[in-house]
Amino acid sequence: MSFKDLQLINPLLKAIEEQGYTIPTLVQQKTIPLVLAKKDVITSAQTGTGKTAAFALPILQLLFEKQDAPKGGKKIKALIVSPTRELALQIGNNFKAYGRHTNLRATVIFGGTSIEPQIDVLTKGVDILVATPGRLIDLHKQEMVDLSHVEILVLDEADLMLDMGFIDDVKHIESLCPKQKQILLFSATMPFKVEQLANTILTQPERIEVAQTSSAAKTVGQILYYVPKRNKIELCLHLLRNEIKGSILIFRRTKFGVDKLEQTLIKNGYQVETLHGDKSQTDRQTALKKFKSGMVNILIVTDVAARGIDINELDAVINFDLPNIPETYVHRIGRTGRAGNSGMSYSFCSADEKNYVQTIQQLIQVQIPVEEQHPYPLDPKAKAIVHKPKQSGSKHKKGRKSQASKKKKKRWY
Repeated sequence: MSFKDLQLINPLLKAIEEQGYTIPTLVQQKTIPLVLAKKDVITSAQTGTGKTAAFALPILQLLFEKQDAPKGGKKIKALIVSPTRELALQIGNNFKAYGRHTNLRATVIFGGTSIEPQIDVLTKGVDILVATPGRLIDLHKQEMVDLSHVEILVLDEADLMLDMGFIDDVKHIESLCPKQKQILLFSATMPFKVEQLANTILTQPERIEVAQTSSAAKTVGQILYYVPKRNKIELCLHLLRNEIKGSILIFRRTKFGVDKLEQTLIKNGYQVETLHGDKSQTDRQTALKKFKSGMVNILIVTDVAARGIDINELDAVINFDLPNIPETYVHRIGRTGRAGNSGMSYSFCSADEKNYVQTIQQLIQVQIPVEEQHPYPLDPKAKAIVHKPKQSGSKHKKGRKSQASKKKKKRWY
């Protein structure tokens, strides 16, 4: 099947060709015709399956006939809500690339950066708005965003949006748009919360499921290392010296963990960049640019910061901390071995993470091979370290007087 078979118009076909794409991915083949038919759609597909184009192309086509501004200027006809700034920027870039032979105008708004330039663009009028929930609601309160003309609402990475606590924001945004509209919901996984949200706001949606999210990429080799928590950094350095080469993405659970590992690797002479929620937008973009251009070959990230970043040509993923949600593991390792390339994933498991390995293996239906020949093996009997809560206050009993002093009833006062 070609993009032409999907009944796309020439200005879009030309832009797709210029981007170097020839054959639509499975998610595009299934989603585009339904969006063009103006149906509500729920698509369950992982990052890296080409889902942005699956909604961007048909939206551009549906708005193409109305692309010339009426007297009052352009109105927001399509709204795409995205959980993170990186993802929003990426979606915005896709709209610009695919819509370059149309007169449709798209812009991106997100927090963590100056609001004035975003207001300027909105005042001039746009057809397509890509936004993160917080900044969108801020601008709506300031009456800088008018959602009363929205015809198509897209909720991208819905599962992540709900994980990040945006459920009330999403419902509020949906209520600010007209009742009659087309809604497209994209989610990598379909937990109960996403199903509930879909049931409350979508009308008789068509469902599309592409490649069960549980199937770990076939082109990714997986290795598991059992290692004491305190030795994880040494094991990481050992593998970087002897085994893992090329462009490497390292996942840590916390921002603190990301920073700590970055300092150690830099001390050991590695070229490293990091991504996490506390970084400014400029720092994030600089870090991504350096990694994509090959100026640095190691990028250390948290799951939330990494979600939706488009990085091709990855050689390896290191799960420095194992995720407690098994689907997250599938996402992480799926970032390497894309588009038919092969890649490797290395996972470090300490005593307190053994349960995570079990749930991951149940989900992917694969026994992950264990590498026992390494300098920092974990004692098979090792138990998870339980940190006792600190006792508050003094270790001495209440009342500082000794028994003897209490007996001496006579006081000098």
